[in-house]
Amino acid sequence: MLGEGAGRDGLRLPPGGVDAPEVVRLVRSIHLSAGGDADPATWLMIAGGEVVGLCGRSRPGGSDRDAEIGYSVAPERRRRGHAAAAVALLTRAILADREIDAVQAVTAVDNLPSQRVLVRNGFVEAARETRDDDGPVILWRLGRVPANSASEG
Repeated sequence: MLGEGAGRDGLRLPPGGVDAPEVVRLVRSIHLSAGGDADPATWLMIAGGEVVGLCGRSRPGGSDRDAEIGYSVAPERRRRGHAAAAVALLTRAILADREIDAVQAVTAVDNLPSQRVLVRNGFVEAARETRDDDGPVILWRLGRVPANSASEG
């Protein structure tokens, strides 16, 4: 994805690439550091034989029972539902693991499209903070729905 060789399995990249080279390098390093383990894990978003984005999961610091997701869609392929579909699949798979109680995500305060993706997938705002590297952010959370809550009142 950084132009160092032919694409795998005939996959194409969108015009302008899937993301900035430094982001692709970061995702690659996360993937390689995982060594095949479940956390962290990264995936390509593929639509019509084209890599349209990246997504992944990890365990946030301080919580053994939560997972954190991240995602990015190529600028030329945004506003087509790719992020919403990826977040839906990720959260469904993560919450199928009974060892996980909740899924977390972080967005910049001004990233309204990403916030809409999370809200559409059932996430709620959990907190706001300012980070040294990202500035003002919103922390989002989607918890497991207790089995008996659907039958209550």
